[in-house]
Amino acid sequence: MASVNMADVKRLRELTAAGMMDCKKALEESEGDFDRAVELLRLKGAKDVGKREARTASNGLVALQQEGDAAALLELNCETDFVAKGERFQQLAAEIVAHILATRPADVPSLLESELAGKSVKEHLDEANAALGEKIEIRRFSVLEGGYIGAYMHKTDPQLPPAVGVLVQLDSANAEVAKDIAQHAAAMAPKYLDPTAVPGEVIEKERALFEEMTREEGKPEPAISKIVEGRINGWYKDFTLLEQAFVKDNKKTIRKYADEAGVKVLAFTRFKVGQA
Repeated sequence: MASVNMADVKRLRELTAAGMMDCKKALEESEGDFDRAVELLRLKGAKDVGKREARTASNGLVALQQEGDAAALLELNCETDFVAKGERFQQLAAEIVAHILATRPADVPSLLESELAGKSVKEHLDEANAALGEKIEIRRFSVLEGGYIGAYMHKTDPQLPPAVGVLVQLDSANAEVAKDIAQHAAAMAPKYLDPTAVPGEVIEKERALFEEMTREEGKPEPAISKIVEGRINGWYKDFTLLEQAFVKDNKKTIRKYADEAGVKVLAFTRFKVGQA
């Protein structure tokens, strides 16, 4: 087996982003033929992608692209923090979220099939899978457009890229209010905008649970309905943005805070890596 020099190993690693030992083995197998070593690494990477399909990608980042009255948010997942903080992974996320804002795909499957720089987005992901040695996948994305869009990105670890991202859409411009509400949403994790936005099946499931809980507590039957409605209203205060108590002033709701500022919250998106 041919010996290889470390300069070639380093150059191959910089070109392909493959691991040091993989680069060394590829150069040894190709007997020092640099182009053949690149091909061998790509072949190895393509085979390894299939093996990674069943693995869990629960780390990653949230990426933002904002232009004028529109913004896109993307959750891109990987397997480890090590890859998440790498330049290639973060650059991939930046390219894809910019592409999302430019093309407005309908859903993740449509995004994967769409063309970015001469290749499908899926091909870009497969190449990243091969080069980085981890499962890389798009979990979700969101685009908000119109009115005034405020954004807030939060790092849960200063050494890592943002793991929480929030978009808030107001009917008129107010940077301070948008930022306040976005930071509130990042901290308090609302699931829905207001009670009208909660799917009927979700409320019925909660109502059934509260009824069972109330009966188990031995409450009198005539009072159960009223108690359950009270608990449903409490649930709204926990899980809908506009009914939550504002973190900076818990004497008022987000709805009241927005009303006092003369704006209306039209929509929001909150992504946290690895969470629903």
